[in-house]
Amino acid sequence: MLRAYLAASRLIPLAAPAHLRRRLKRGKEDPRRWREKLGEGLAPRPNGPLIWLHAVGLGEALSLRGLIVALFDLRPELSFLVTSSTAASATVFAKNAPPRTLHQFLPLDAPAYRRRFLDHFRPGLCIWVEQDLWPGMVSDLAQRGIPQCIVAARMNARSLAAHQRAAGLFRDLYGAMALITAQDEKTATHLHSFGVDVAVTGSLKPAAPSLSHDPDALSDLQTPLADRFVWAVAPAHPADMAVALAAHDRLRQARPDALLIIAPRFPDQPSATAGPRRSKGEVPDREDAVWICDTFGELGLIYRLTQAVLIGGTFSDIEGHNPWEAAILSNAILHGPRTANFATDFAYLATDEAALLVNDANSLAAALQRDDLAALAARAAACIATARAETTGLAQRLVTMLKP
Repeated sequence: MLRAYLAASRLIPLAAPAHLRRRLKRGKEDPRRWREKLGEGLAPRPNGPLIWLHAVGLGEALSLRGLIVALFDLRPELSFLVTSSTAASATVFAKNAPPRTLHQFLPLDAPAYRRRFLDHFRPGLCIWVEQDLWPGMVSDLAQRGIPQCIVAARMNARSLAAHQRAAGLFRDLYGAMALITAQDEKTATHLHSFGVDVAVTGSLKPAAPSLSHDPDALSDLQTPLADRFVWAVAPAHPADMAVALAAHDRLRQARPDALLIIAPRFPDQPSATAGPRRSKGEVPDREDAVWICDTFGELGLIYRLTQAVLIGGTFSDIEGHNPWEAAILSNAILHGPRTANFATDFAYLATDEAALLVNDANSLAAALQRDDLAALAARAAACIATARAETTGLAQRLVTMLKP
C-alpha cells in the first residue's frame, strides 16, 4: 500500500496549485505564505542542529511549546522548526513561539515538494505529534536516515477503524519510527494491534507555557476589574454561550458585581449577545454584565483576568477544547458533559479533583459560587507540575536520537 501511495503522490502537482488558489480565494490560506505548501518560499534555515516537529492544527501546534522548551533547556544550541497545515495555527503560534523556533506550512505530500523541503531544512530529527502522518514524507525521511518518532499519539475507536482499513500502510509507517508514545492506555492498546511498542507518556498540553498577552492591555483592564468576580466561557460555541448566559443571570442575583467574558471560537461569526465588544475597542464599565472578546488570539489576556473558566465545546458535538491553557493561568476549570475530544486531559483533571463537571445552567451557577475555586485551581497546578516533569523525561529520550 505504501508503494501505491508513493506512486499516486506523483500526481499531486497536477492539481495542487489550482486547489490552493481556490482555498486562497475562500480565505483558507495565508496569501503571503501559501506557496510554502509547494515547498517554495521557505524561510532561511537556522545554523546548527535542527529538530522538526509537525502538528496539524492550532491546538496541537501550541501543545508543542512545552516540549520545545524542555529540549532547549537540555541542548541550548538547538533550533526548532514547527510545521502545521492551518492558517489559524500559523497566526497564533507566531505570537507564542518559544525561542529559536520558526514556523512553516507543511508541503503537500508530493515528491518534488518533499525534496525541496528536506533539502532546504535538513532536520536531524522529525517529531510527529498526535495523529497526523504524511506517508511520503515518512518514507523520504527513512531513506535519508533521519530519525523520526511519534509523540502523544491519540487514537479513539473511530480512528482505529479507519487505520485498520489501511493496516498494511500504517504498519510500514509505524515501523519507520524510532519511538512511539501515547497519551493514554486506550491509544497504546490500539497501536499495539499494529505490532509496535508504545510507551504512555500523557498529553503534551499541560506542559506548555502560558499563552502570550499584551501587557498594556492587561494593565488597562486589571484596575477597573480588580474588585469584580470575573469568569469566562472560552473558546465558546453557541450552546456554551446559552448555558453560560443563563448561569450568569442566576449568578448576578447573588453577586451583582460578576462579569462574564465571552470569547467566541469564531470571532467573525455574528452574535446577538448584547454587551461591549473587544473588536470595537470597547471595554466593560461597572454596569456591564457581559464583555464579548470577539478578537482572535487573545485567550492569554482573557485567562489572566478571570478566576474561573467554562471550557467551550463541552455542551455540543464539538466535544471540548483544551482546558490547560486556562488552568496554567490559575483558573478554576469548569466543563460540560461532552469532552471526548480531550478525554485524556479531562480525565486527568477529574482524577485529581482539579475540574468540575456541570450539566446545565443551574449547576454552573452553583459551581461559580463555591468557596473552593482557588483550591480547585491549585490542584490543577499540581497536575501541570507533574506533566512538565514527564515532558522533561520525554525530551531527554528524544535528544539522544538526534542525528549529527
